Amino acid sequence: MNTNQFRFFNFNIPVKVTYYLLLLLFCAQANAQKTGAQQTERYFPLLKGKKLGLVVNPTSVIGSTHLVDTLRKSFDIVRIFAPEHGFRGEAEAGAAIKSGKDPSTGLEVVSLYGKNYKPKPEQLSGIDLVIFDIQDVGCRFYTYLSTLHYVMEACAEKGIPLLLLDRPNPNGHYVDGPILEDSLRSFVGLHPIPIVHGMTLGELAGMINGEKWLSKQVKCKLTVIPCQNWVRTQPYQLPIPPSPNLPNPKSILLYPGLCFMEGTPVSIGRGTPTPFQLYGASWFSGGNIKFRPQRIPGKAENPPMLNQDCRGFSYAHVSEKNLFSRKKIDLIPLIQCYKQYSKTGKKDFFNNFFDKLAGTSALRKDILSGLSEKEIRKKWQAGVTNFKKQRKTYLLYPDLP
Repeated sequence: MNTNQFRFFNFNIPVKVTYYLLLLLFCAQANAQKTGAQQTERYFPLLKGKKLGLVVNPTSVIGSTHLVDTLRKSFDIVRIFAPEHGFRGEAEAGAAIKSGKDPSTGLEVVSLYGKNYKPKPEQLSGIDLVIFDIQDVGCRFYTYLSTLHYVMEACAEKGIPLLLLDRPNPNGHYVDGPILEDSLRSFVGLHPIPIVHGMTLGELAGMINGEKWLSKQVKCKLTVIPCQNWVRTQPYQLPIPPSPNLPNPKSILLYPGLCFMEGTPVSIGRGTPTPFQLYGASWFSGGNIKFRPQRIPGKAENPPMLNQDCRGFSYAHVSEKNLFSRKKIDLIPLIQCYKQYSKTGKKDFFNNFFDKLAGTSALRKDILSGLSEKEIRKKWQAGVTNFKKQRKTYLLYPDLP
C-alpha cells in the first residue's frame, strides 16, 4: 500500500483526506448540542451520597433513557415530583394528577398539579438534593415554569439545594407579548415577563432568584448545568413532545398565539389529529378546513366544540421554517375570530381565563375597541424593551442579535 494512503475497509484513502475527515468528525463532536442532562460528567459527582428528589416528566431523558432509570443504577432516589400532565405524561391539560406509586419503578410520585402546586415540607423530608429536568416551550403561560417557581420556593424554605439540568427553548429566538400585571398572577403566569420570554428554564431560575420573585424574597441554592452549543437563533427539534397536545415543532411554534383561544369559544384543534395547528368553530364562516373535535382519552376528554361540525383555518400548508422566521406572536387569528363571533350577535367572546393567559386586561380591551394588530403590539413594545435589558444579567447563552 502506498505510504500516502490509509486503508479504510476496502478503500485506499489518501492520508491527508483521512486527516481532514477525522478532524471534521472531531469538530462535529466538539460542537454537538447537548442538554444539561446529557452532561453526566458535570453533575454525577454532585449526587454521590445524596438522597434525591426528582422533578421530571416524559421529556426528562438522556438519549432514549429516562433520567430516573439512569440515576437509579447508581444513586438513591427518594421521591418523584410530577408537573401538569403527570410523570408519564398521561393526562391532558388541566386534568387532575394523582399522587401514588410509579408501577414501573415502585417509587413514590407526588403530584405538583391541582391542589398541590408547591411541595409540602413533609414531601421534601429525607431529601438532600432536588433535581429539576423538564423540557419547556418558552411561554409564560406554559405551567412548567410555575412548577419550577414553587419547587425553588419550597427548596429555599427547607434549605435544600436545587440542581437544574437545562434544556433548549424551541421558542427562544424572539421576545414578544405584554408583561404580566401583578393583579393577574396565577399558575399560568407568576412573573412580570412577556408571554414569549426567549429564555431557558435555567436562565429564568437565575432571574427568579436574582429579582427576588420568590415569596418573602427567599433565595434558592441553585446550580444550573447549561446546555452545550445551543444557539437561540437556530431551530431546535424536541426529541419528545413536551405535553400531549403539542405533538410536533409546528404546534410548539404556533402555541404562543393560538393559546389565547383557550380563553374564548374557539377550538384550536384539541380532539383532532392536529392540536394547536388549526383554529375554528361551529359558527365560523369561510376558512380552508372542516373538522369535528372528538374525545381522545388522555389528550382531549371534553374538547371545545365536541362532536360539532366546524370550519376554520389549518396551518398544514405553512412550513416550520416560515413559522420560525416570523419572530412574533400572531394576533390576526384572535382578532379575526372575535370579529366573526361578533356578527353572530353574541357578546361573550372572552371568558374569565383570557386575561390570566394574556397577563393583562389591556389586550382584551384593545380588541373590543377595534384596534389593529399593529396598534396593539405597539402598546407592549416598551415593556419588551425594558425586559430585554433586565434579563441580560441572567443569560447563560449568547443573546439575540
